[in-house]
Order: sequence, then structure tokens, then C-alpha cells
Amino acid sequence: MRTSISRATAVAVVPAVLLVLVQIAYPLAHGTGRDRVTVVVVLLSAGTALVHAVVTRGLRWAAGLLVIVSGIGLGAEVVGTATGFPFGCYDYASGRLGPEVLGVPVVVALAWTGGLYPVWIVAGRVGDAAVGRVSPAARRIALTAVGAVGWDLFLDPQMVADGQWSWCSTVAGLPGLDRIPVTNYLGWFVVALIMAGLLEAWDRTAADTGAARAVPVAVFLWTWLGSTLAHAVFLGLPVSAVYGFCGLGVLGFPLVRQLGARRITLRPGTHGTM
Repeated sequence: MRTSISRATAVAVVPAVLLVLVQIAYPLAHGTGRDRVTVVVVLLSAGTALVHAVVTRGLRWAAGLLVIVSGIGLGAEVVGTATGFPFGCYDYASGRLGPEVLGVPVVVALAWTGGLYPVWIVAGRVGDAAVGRVSPAARRIALTAVGAVGWDLFLDPQMVADGQWSWCSTVAGLPGLDRIPVTNYLGWFVVALIMAGLLEAWDRTAADTGAARAVPVAVFLWTWLGSTLAHAVFLGLPVSAVYGFCGLGVLGFPLVRQLGARRITLRPGTHGTM
């Protein structure tokens, strides 16, 4: 059992390491080069999620994950750009991120899977540890939706600043992020809530082996803390650094407390904290 988990970890960690390395290159790239880096980042983030899903629950479950998250994500984006619902009025820049479906780059659909999966994993961990009358499943669904909004507090300002999409909505934005309407975050919450509810149901179709759990947790922490640093120092986006840090911190702070408590518990005569 220990050998199989080690092999699973070795397989799952490869795309995660590549993801981190390419993301580090993002602030250094410009123009067409940055567009290419953006596409590679999305492909690696989705690949990291799907590889972990395969080694944890199998190919069938991973395929369902992709259909649920990227399928709903693509549908929401197509409807959103055509009607302004549920996010608000916006349009993608044409021809910058590869093939498109009805004006929406395909990589955008994959970005939903790459970004939501580590949030969903951490939400399950944090939700299971919480005490209250609400069921762990309901907590996980709600925390996933909140975490998705926290992730978008990094993503949207970064991509708008890079010109990947622009907003035509006249609805006010958050203080300091006036180019992005608050309807965007409400839309994200609703769409992520639907995704998380379906994932919770799909979750029951395959047993979780617990293999390589450290990988999506580490990706989440890197996204949270690495994005905060990148926005504050390298991308010139200090306002979104604060919003994103606080938004993803809804999951990040209790996760760090859990990891710290487990480190203290396991310290005598043991090694490892995940």
C-alpha cells in the first residue's frame, strides 16, 4: 500500500512542479510570449488536477470531474458573453488564447477545472474538521463556492490588466477594482456552487484512496500565497493581492492551522505532516 501511494505521489507531483515553474515565468513574459505562458499555465493546472483525480479515484471519475467543471464552466462563459448573465457584460480578446467556442477560448473551460479542484479538495478537508449542525457535504459545497470567488479575486484583476478580457458592465466594482463589477463575483459564487453540488454527488461514485493528497493541498497554498506575492510585488496589483489573500484565506487560514496542529501531533518519532 505504501509503495502504491508513493508511486501515485510521484506521478501526481510532476505536473504540479511544472505548473509552479511556468507560473514563475509569467511575470517575466510579455506580449505574445505571455499569452503562450498563460495557455501553458492553464493546461498544466488542469493536467495537475486531472492526474491527481486519476491516481486517486480512477480515469472514469476524472473524466466526470472534467465534464462537470469544464462543461459547466464553458456553458456559463458562453451564456455570459452572449447575454451578460450571470457575471455581467464582458468580452474575451480575440485570437490570443487559442481555439474558441462561440467567442470563449477553450482554455478558459479548462481553467475552471484547474482552479476549482484544489479549492474543492481543501474545502473538503476544512469542512470535515468544522463542528456544527451543517453536514460536512453542505459545508464543502459552500466553502468551495466561497473559495472559487477568492481565487477569482486574483484571476480577474490579473487577466483584465493583461487585456485577456474586458468588462462593459456599468455595475460598480469593489473599492480599488472598479473595472470588474460585483455581479462577476456573485456569478462565480452561483456557478461554483452548482459545480460543487454536482461534484459532491459524483464524489460518491468512487472511493477516495487518499493518495497524493499533499499535491492539491500544496497547489492551493502556492496559488494563495504565490499569487499574493506576485500581485503585490511583480504584477503591480496590490489591491487584488489584498482581496485575493483575504478571499482564499477563508480556506487558507484554517488549512494552515490544521497543518500546524498535525505537525505538532506527529512530531514525536514521526516524519511528515500531510
